[in-house]
Amino acid sequence: MCRLVAYHGPKTSLERLVVEPAHSLLVQSQEAHEAKLAVNGDGFGIAWYDTLAEPGIFKDVFPAWSDSNLPSICRMVRSHLFLAHVRASTEGETSRTNCHPFINGVWSFMHNGGIGDFQLIRRELEALLNEKDYLAKRGSTDSELFFLLMITNGLSENPSRAVSKTIDQCLELMKTKRPKHRPLRLTIVFSDGQALYGFRYASDSKCPTLYMSQGKAFAGTVLASEPLDGMPENWQTIAPNQLVSISINRVHKEQIKPLNMVTA
Repeated sequence: MCRLVAYHGPKTSLERLVVEPAHSLLVQSQEAHEAKLAVNGDGFGIAWYDTLAEPGIFKDVFPAWSDSNLPSICRMVRSHLFLAHVRASTEGETSRTNCHPFINGVWSFMHNGGIGDFQLIRRELEALLNEKDYLAKRGSTDSELFFLLMITNGLSENPSRAVSKTIDQCLELMKTKRPKHRPLRLTIVFSDGQALYGFRYASDSKCPTLYMSQGKAFAGTVLASEPLDGMPENWQTIAPNQLVSISINRVHKEQIKPLNMVTA
């Protein structure tokens, strides 16, 4: 299972969240506490927003702890909104195109979890993409495909509906191909450069973790797979099926209930 962190707030260096905390994302790449695998060494990536609408991106296939460039980049880059991810691969080989975050236009996206029996339904899911989004596909992961399906399903117009419809499509195909299918589990974090979104769901009630801290451990609002400061009292758990939208001075929570969703 992958580990991730995202931030929205006053401009700060990426170092403050990715490197410095006692249980930073860099630490979690080797010593995750709330994942099946303690080590997340199949690549890493960061996406950040600045003066342009589209995000900057830096990612590689090396373990985060072994890349000497990463601490320097995190120290020098400052942003009001960024996403960072360390990968433990479940679908797709270790390659730069399969490392998170994924970007498409103004959107950035990262994921923890997996689509059950993905290889059985991959072809059908790809067929649901419109031509533009299909041609934008670069890797072989279920994560990138889920992201592109969200875009096809109207992410820019209505994020909650896009998430709901994409989950519906996955579950319907999973049931059709194999009635006793493996579960769909996901925690997703994504942004258009204006708002930061977080959501978690599982068809078997075993959601990957996601926490939020507002102005306690850090100046802005932080989403993370695990508390970064080692102080659980500074963090709240994002409830399953709840889309959290974070913008300047506002956090909005919305329950999502796709037609095929099993209550988690």
